[in-house]
Amino acid sequence: MTNSYSSPLESALTANSADLLHYFQRRTDSATAADLLEETMLTAWQREKDHPAEAEDGRRWLFGIANNVLKNADRSQRRRYRLASRLKVMLGASAHAQSADDGVEVRDAVQRLDPELRELIRLVHWDGFSITDAGQILGIPASTACGRYQRAKEQLRQALEDQDSPTQQRCSATLPEVDPRFLPVDGDLR
Repeated sequence: MTNSYSSPLESALTANSADLLHYFQRRTDSATAADLLEETMLTAWQREKDHPAEAEDGRRWLFGIANNVLKNADRSQRRRYRLASRLKVMLGASAHAQSADDGVEVRDAVQRLDPELRELIRLVHWDGFSITDAGQILGIPASTACGRYQRAKEQLRQALEDQDSPTQQRCSATLPEVDPRFLPVDGDLR
């Protein structure tokens, strides 16, 4: 006999698992994305008692967990790279590996942003969250998220409009516009 009862967390994971996987795939390779999704789900189940009752709050809660899982994975990867670099130096090999990036200007410009600005831009433009929701996922107030978003947008605009850059002559990409529904109105940060 099967149990037809579905817990709120199970429903939230079912509804958001594809979006969470895409969140990770845009930031890592497919195999790593699957591992990070698994770790996110495991963490969510371990913290099931903290799961919010509202569906949209539950979605933000899951993406907050995903953001923390990604940060932990990034820290682990940096530690591994530092160790590998030290080993290469100790063994006499070159510690400088050539970048696998093929020079996509917008992604390069986003990658050059400070980590907190970079993740805010990714959450808003790649994952479709409002600035306020992205701030909540990152654990910062909405007003701080709006300020950081404006700063990131200006830095990206400057990087992409730099006429002295030889790569700019090949790049016609710009940041997409944000849906006005997600922008603050007269100090109201929705």
